[in-house]
Amino acid sequence: MLSKSLICSVVGGCVLVAVCAFTGDKDNVDPKLFPPPSTKQGVTYAADIQPIFAKSCYPCHGPKTQKPKGKLRLDSLDAVLKGGEDGPAIVKGDSAKSTLVIQVCHQGDPDDYMPPPENKANIGPLTKEQIGLVRAWIDQGAK
Repeated sequence: MLSKSLICSVVGGCVLVAVCAFTGDKDNVDPKLFPPPSTKQGVTYAADIQPIFAKSCYPCHGPKTQKPKGKLRLDSLDAVLKGGEDGPAIVKGDSAKSTLVIQVCHQGDPDDYMPPPENKANIGPLTKEQIGLVRAWIDQGAK
């Protein structure tokens, strides 16, 4: 029979490993390295963000995708705000904490970079200007 202290050590160690594994990717994120938000005011999904997503994101997260990656759709404002299987993709008012921004800035877990560096559609990364617009949109309330 295992002693209570040994069980606590094993369980505690597992919890510690799980916490480190979960937060490890966040340790690789430095918002100071993100392109700054655009200074454009009144950024909206329909006018500014949807065209970026249509060009760079729809092959995996668009209207013609039968099984969108991570169950995340980016082809409507409602879908973006809903998020995917990992929860919300954006934090309204705080682009630096938004998973979508972290991933398009190619920070955190390389497996989560968007668009992936090597993809079938040969889509390149978002430009600094595009990321800046996405950040401004989120910071302005994601409307």
